[in-house]
Amino acid sequence: MPGKTQNIYVCSNCDAQFSKWSGRCLECGSWGTLKMETRKQEEVDYRLGGKAQEKKVSQAEIIDLEKIKEDGLARIKTNISELDRVLGGGIVPGSLVLLSGEPGIGKSTIVAQLADAIGASHGDVIYLSGEESAAQIKARLVRLKCNLEKIKFVSETNVEKAIAAVSSLKPGLVIVDSIQAVYSHDVPTEAGGLSQIRAAAVKFLELAKENNIAVILVGHITKDGQIAGPKSLEHIVDTVIYLEAETTNNYRVLRATKNRFGSVNELGIFEMTGSGFKEVVNPGAVFIETGEQKITGSVISCVIEGTRPFLVEIQALVTKTVFGYPQRKSSGFDLNRLQVLASVLTKRAKVNLINQDIILNVVGGLRINDPGLDLAVCLAITSSLLNQVIDRKTIVLGEVGLGGEVRNVSKLEQRLAEAEKLGFVKAIVPDCQARAKKLKLVKIKNLEEMVGRIAHIA
Repeated sequence: MPGKTQNIYVCSNCDAQFSKWSGRCLECGSWGTLKMETRKQEEVDYRLGGKAQEKKVSQAEIIDLEKIKEDGLARIKTNISELDRVLGGGIVPGSLVLLSGEPGIGKSTIVAQLADAIGASHGDVIYLSGEESAAQIKARLVRLKCNLEKIKFVSETNVEKAIAAVSSLKPGLVIVDSIQAVYSHDVPTEAGGLSQIRAAAVKFLELAKENNIAVILVGHITKDGQIAGPKSLEHIVDTVIYLEAETTNNYRVLRATKNRFGSVNELGIFEMTGSGFKEVVNPGAVFIETGEQKITGSVISCVIEGTRPFLVEIQALVTKTVFGYPQRKSSGFDLNRLQVLASVLTKRAKVNLINQDIILNVVGGLRINDPGLDLAVCLAITSSLLNQVIDRKTIVLGEVGLGGEVRNVSKLEQRLAEAEKLGFVKAIVPDCQARAKKLKLVKIKNLEEMVGRIAHIA
């Protein structure tokens, strides 16, 4: 019977439907969110056994891909080279970009500078905000010395009204700050909920694709990276970029975790100043100390992020354990990897670490997962244990195997070239066909050889 109704239970957080009540939603894991609703039989989800009425629909258009002209992706250059690098060369018209980061990291600052750059070269920019007033937005733009002529402001939290305003102007870029503050009439829940965030993102996705307008969504995340929105939107948007504070020196790192139009391995380095973000001209040496202090357990190495080499400083502190079980602590380096390297040093290189605590730190707050740091970590531990200072003009590169052998690393010559450019004079590398113009190469076959030559290395 067409008019027959049925009671179902709907999650107010994710709109999942169930035939029976339970204390926890089985889809999103939220507690106490299932509410009973009465719906017509034909509206009930197929998963609950409802039989929807058959409706006649028009046939979808079939597109012959061979007839599509390959004109490439005409990107919009922001003239902010670090941002263009992360995006893959610029913003693609019609793309939906999600910019996320912790509160206070500088998301609003970087999108304000982006709006100024796009407005100066590609027409009007609409700045949509439901969290700040027009006066607050203007004050920030004036402080950042942005040109207000091409930047228009819309103070609206309703998605449908905001999209109507954008469609009438047809700007080159739309900035939504933030996606948690807007809502859609189509979803009967409060703004900021998971279902509202998804619905609003889909609306902006339709706007971007139908009108060929680039849209940037600003999303907040919690300290553990869980949903305040962004994690649930990563499958909807085209590009996801995160703004992170990696060091204590006012540096910000911009990295992509998803990019349909480019690589996800690139990093952008910015310095936070009173007048906004400034690009770091020489990021290769940002994460190493330039002082001449002679400290045992300090070793310089190099990692590759995307196509860009970064020099990093590894510090190790080895002390005799007070308790019966030696402690292993690590900051910025994988703790399990540290345990493995300590065991290899003890077994293969005859370095007694059984009764020694090891504390390892990657200077600058970086989080590194590169096997090319293995040899540097082993040398830092040995340097601290034997109280030998390693020369600050020496760079150490190499992966360590379980047999104590030193293996080659990827893009070794590119890392050596970066070290040459920054004034290093010696490099400790695996025994391979590596070449360098100015560096003196010290080739190591295994850890035992490294320990035996540590006095010459220092």
